[in-house]
Amino acid sequence: MKQIEEFFSNLKSQLPTVSLTDILDILVVAVLLFYVINMIRSTSANRIAKAIILLLVATLVTELLNLNTVNYLLDRVLQLGFVALLIVFQPELRRLLERVGSRGTVKGLMGLAGAQTQIDSVEAIDQVVQACSAMSDEKVGALIVFERNISLEQIAETGTIVDAAVSQELIRNIFFPKASLHDGGMIINHSRIEAAGCVLPLSDNRSLSTDLGTRHRAGVGMSESCDAVVVIVSEETGAISVAIDGMLKRHLAPQTLKKLLIQELIGEEKNRGVLDIIKGKNRKKGGNGDVSGS
Repeated sequence: MKQIEEFFSNLKSQLPTVSLTDILDILVVAVLLFYVINMIRSTSANRIAKAIILLLVATLVTELLNLNTVNYLLDRVLQLGFVALLIVFQPELRRLLERVGSRGTVKGLMGLAGAQTQIDSVEAIDQVVQACSAMSDEKVGALIVFERNISLEQIAETGTIVDAAVSQELIRNIFFPKASLHDGGMIINHSRIEAAGCVLPLSDNRSLSTDLGTRHRAGVGMSESCDAVVVIVSEETGAISVAIDGMLKRHLAPQTLKKLLIQELIGEEKNRGVLDIIKGKNRKKGGNGDVSGS
């Protein structure tokens, strides 16, 4: 009890000496820890982080027990392990740096995202959902990648540049089984189909279900290597899945797919006002149709 009282008394005495630079320092450290925790949450990093914690605990225990030889070896392993971590976490570190310098981050800081862009995004999502629903019923395989903050220019270069407006007819034509581009992935950027027939990186996650084929592993691998949102339609079962940050959400209904894409690509807060505008447009169209039909 006395130790707790001393802690709070010391904290109270030190609070007046806290400056703005100290607060800024704490905030920067908090942001860095946030990104590090997100990085560790990935599949491979999670296991390595547990191993590092075990090594730290073992080092502390050997020091307390005066096991000098073992403690010396563990200490050297930890010192050399820093270089090894840079190599092992190279993909995660690269993704972290890409996110920091991505154009989405710059746009967010400069406030360049407009309502019209969000409306176009919702309309593009609606077209994708309609196409996926139809392809699901017909059991036509599809792999659609929504670019977010990290540029997918290198991935787009592996396929054929399309640069066309998003429409369910075009999506279904591209993924038609006999079409030349149906085997690759489609990249959607700024509410436009940027490229199709693209080669995506395969996931090496061993915890994925064995019944998942190449298309699903490519979708998960794409979401592991960047912040993209990937929609997969199974050619065997027609099931619709979404891969985000290496996690796969399977057997989604079209309504659930639309809600998930809007939440991930636009966000709940921004989405409310945009949907109100779109609903207003649809009401006007419906009203005009009723008048012309009468």
